[in-house]
Amino acid sequence: MRKIILIICAVLVLLSCKNTSKKALEMSTKTENIKYPNDVIPFMDKWKILTGDGTHVKDLVNYKKDNFFYVQNDGKTDWIVYKTPNAGITSRTSKNTRTELGEKKHWIPEEGGKLTGTLKVQHVSTTGDATAASSYSVVIGQIHSDEGHENEPLKIYYKKFPGHTKGSVFWNYEINTKGDNIGRFDYSTAVWGHDFSVVGSNATEYPKEPENGVALGEEFSYEVNVYKGMMYLTFTSKNHKTIQFKKSLIKTEFGTRKDIPQQVLNVYANREKGGGVEREIAYAGELNYFKQGAYNQANAKSTKSEIYGGDISKQYENGSYAEVWFKEATVGKSTQPNKN
Repeated sequence: MRKIILIICAVLVLLSCKNTSKKALEMSTKTENIKYPNDVIPFMDKWKILTGDGTHVKDLVNYKKDNFFYVQNDGKTDWIVYKTPNAGITSRTSKNTRTELGEKKHWIPEEGGKLTGTLKVQHVSTTGDATAASSYSVVIGQIHSDEGHENEPLKIYYKKFPGHTKGSVFWNYEINTKGDNIGRFDYSTAVWGHDFSVVGSNATEYPKEPENGVALGEEFSYEVNVYKGMMYLTFTSKNHKTIQFKKSLIKTEFGTRKDIPQQVLNVYANREKGGGVEREIAYAGELNYFKQGAYNQANAKSTKSEIYGGDISKQYENGSYAEVWFKEATVGKSTQPNKN
């Protein structure tokens, strides 16, 4: 009898081990099938992130967040998705939500750094105010200062008005004004399509669609190379001419009132000083860092965007969000620009 009991126990142990091994194998297989953003672009150890619901994460290796930061395959390629609503919890210095990487390393312009990205914008908010320059737009790459006014020497935008097939890619330089409480003033330069200053004649009337614009879902790339205080920008697209720019971050172009571009005076005409002058050394010596992802510009206060009581799922359902996909990106040391 005792022998029979021992045999039964042994069989039960074997069955238990078999089931445990099977479950472990299933769990292992499921884990292996999960794709994280760092499986697509392996530089995530150099970044932290803030997502559109206010989640801060500093370790992005094997991290994803459904509906905000995750991997999507378009049938050919894996992409990292950055998605964020018009209204949510955001940073202390902004009213705009973001699902956006923030570089851990900080650097001064004299040291510099380099950021690249290949992306396609899948969606911008379909609600907004056509007279608000920030409506229907998302920032897809930045340089952000961590000192002084905490301004942005660079913001790369994509913007598309409702009903248009093509949108615009442009970049803004924020004038690093002298003194305190002067306000924030951006000077905008078009890459493909319009610049920041082109808006509608009223809240529901849109400007003419840009002939050389970029459609939603159309792939393009940018390179930001800050080398010895000079910012070199390169924009490439299969369907467009490559465009390059050069801008000093350590010596101002906006040091006197006569130097302030008319565009700035027009865009900020409702402000008391209409655009302050910049300190002579611009951003020299200030700590800066790169940002990349989806920084939604369609906040409810400035664009009258619909936010559905802050319900993120309803915002997603009704087009009140921004969504950007990246398939390639790098961040690191600056490189000497090509002299050709």
